[in-house]
Amino acid sequence: MRYSVVFVFILPETTTETTSVTPETTTTPAPTTTLTETTTTPAPTTTLTETTTETTSEITATPEITTAAAETTTLTTTVSTTAATTTPWTAPAIFYPFGAKAGDIEILENGGDTYYHVVFSTPFTYFGRTYNSIYVNNNGLLTFNHSLPETNPYPFPAYGAVDYIAPLLTDLNDLGIGKYSYQEYTSGSVLTRATQDINQYFPGRDFTASWVFVATWDYVRTWDMNVFNQHSGPAITVQAVLISDGGFSYIQIHYGDCAGIPAAVGAGYDTKGSTDYYQIHYDPYGGYSIPNLKNTTNVGVPGRWAFLVNNGSETVIGVQMKLQSFSNLAQRENSDAVLQIIKQELIKYGVSSKFELKLRKLQKINP
Repeated sequence: MRYSVVFVFILPETTTETTSVTPETTTTPAPTTTLTETTTTPAPTTTLTETTTETTSEITATPEITTAAAETTTLTTTVSTTAATTTPWTAPAIFYPFGAKAGDIEILENGGDTYYHVVFSTPFTYFGRTYNSIYVNNNGLLTFNHSLPETNPYPFPAYGAVDYIAPLLTDLNDLGIGKYSYQEYTSGSVLTRATQDINQYFPGRDFTASWVFVATWDYVRTWDMNVFNQHSGPAITVQAVLISDGGFSYIQIHYGDCAGIPAAVGAGYDTKGSTDYYQIHYDPYGGYSIPNLKNTTNVGVPGRWAFLVNNGSETVIGVQMKLQSFSNLAQRENSDAVLQIIKQELIKYGVSSKFELKLRKLQKINP
């Protein structure tokens, strides 16, 4: 009699806000000017003389003095003033909340190569390696192992010694005024939004986000703070979102306006030794090709990219089954049917139904 051993691993099947700002318009009431013209007509004086043949009498009569009523003319002048309305700049709807109004910690760019070391409250697993902190570099780069504020974009795979995520690796600090900011979330509407996003782009996992980290870079080609605040000059705005449920890890990269810049640019993610990587964009001759990034996507939403960067925990089990034909099991449709039978048996014995079975190895043994 022949027996076969099937090694199966269990993957926990886990299944991820547009802010509208209405500008306040102030209208200055129109001033009213009243002009009054008054005209007075003096009363005439008349002298009458009456003469007879018998008696001569001189009578002087003073008529009643009449004063004409004053005529008043009112002229109204209306001055219309249209208050200058300034619509505050808002990021594209795909962006998660960021900046001071969202509660971020902000770093104002000073023209040098800077970074900020952030310690996580919850570890984040990136392609099998678990990290408790991250470096937010001013050049559009997140690094896990150490800071890397200098800018040296290489095409992926770079075969380096650092795990990193590069929404837009370039000399952002040469553009003008800029800020980069970050915030960590463990509750609230941002987690709800992340849960919805991941379930939309990676269905069938019943994913529920328990942790989110958002980092944003916002630069404008100007040295005028008013121009910066209104984004009335050429600008670059990009964002990275790290999402986890404690097992599965995802990242999202968002692109807003991306003005051309005379420096090499790279975008995507890479790992130690480039065992896992993805290149969204690379241009070694100057980033004048980046304005179109806001129209690119891998999930059907312009400006947004989403990636699974850790497959979660897995359990490998061995199942010994007696089969009539080993060759039949080797066929995909037959092995899928057997996996469903195994899953139902595991559920019957109390295992949660929220897992996925995949056939890793099929080995034929003799009894």
